[in-house]
Amino acid sequence: MFVDRVEIEVQAGAGGNGCCSFRRERYVPLGGPDGGDGGDGGSIVIQARPGVDNLAAVAHKKRWVAGSGGHGSGANRHGRNGPDVTLEVPPGTVVLDAAGGFALKDLAADGDRVTVARGGKGGKGNTHFKTATHRAPREWTRGGEGESRALILELKTIADVGLVGLPNAGKSTLLSRVSHARPQIADYPFTTRHPHLGRFLIDRDRSFILADIPGLIEGAHAGAGLGHEFLRHVERTRLLVHLVEPLPLDGSDPVANYHTIRKEISQYSQQLGERRELVAVTKAELPGAVEVHERMEREIGRSVNLVSAVTGTGLNHLLRQIVQTLDESRDQEPAMDSPPRTSAPT
Repeated sequence: MFVDRVEIEVQAGAGGNGCCSFRRERYVPLGGPDGGDGGDGGSIVIQARPGVDNLAAVAHKKRWVAGSGGHGSGANRHGRNGPDVTLEVPPGTVVLDAAGGFALKDLAADGDRVTVARGGKGGKGNTHFKTATHRAPREWTRGGEGESRALILELKTIADVGLVGLPNAGKSTLLSRVSHARPQIADYPFTTRHPHLGRFLIDRDRSFILADIPGLIEGAHAGAGLGHEFLRHVERTRLLVHLVEPLPLDGSDPVANYHTIRKEISQYSQQLGERRELVAVTKAELPGAVEVHERMEREIGRSVNLVSAVTGTGLNHLLRQIVQTLDESRDQEPAMDSPPRTSAPT
């Protein structure tokens, strides 16, 4: 099961209490205080780890609790520290505070981590309160409470190229043709329910990652269908490849369909609407595809590719354009939108 958004609660462990104790040994009069400190409570840490591709491992449990610290004891023995709990998530996960609505951390790279709930500090034993004039202190302190908070974890797929278009535009077929990805493919819309990633090797040392973004529909920017769930996965891409079906099953106009998706992307995010884009009419093997391709070029006023993932027509040219555009964008544009505002460094 692919999970790209979860809501969870986290509770850090409480610190252990300090101890009030006095040294009791034969032939040692007035032994003095020897109460140990309590241990610190465990914290909740979220870390991005390569190999984790969605949030399913976190979603099965709604409340995550770290261990509490042990209490101090006599002979200056400190309580044990509570064990931390580390949640492993995919790179590209944004950690949001559910109550405040702000981002705690954008875990964009492998190994990025954030402490979302800190464990309580252990209490002090009565040894700490000994002075020259107060030799038998009976004061001690309790351990601190661990932090708790409600979180929202959102996965935004990290890919260089996002394949967008209406349902049944041929995105999954194209991805399977140019990479080893194997998304579900059928001759009806909405067969893709979540993003698929595929890697295309340019040469021994270079490659780029494509994301097959599930079909968008009109009103997606406002959440129609699964609009928000799908659109956030193209936020990090540096290039959009917009696929247009020449003969839609519902009889709609291909050019109008192109403008519909462009409008949805721009209304969702102005930055995303300004992202570099290549346009391709798919299914070139169908009758009438050439005419649609020519009309697309006339009406949008720029070059449009004509490709077929079945016969391979135009794929090499499209891939060369993708590589060229990505190379240009590395020098001219940031790799992704600016990361969300974060809280104080952790």
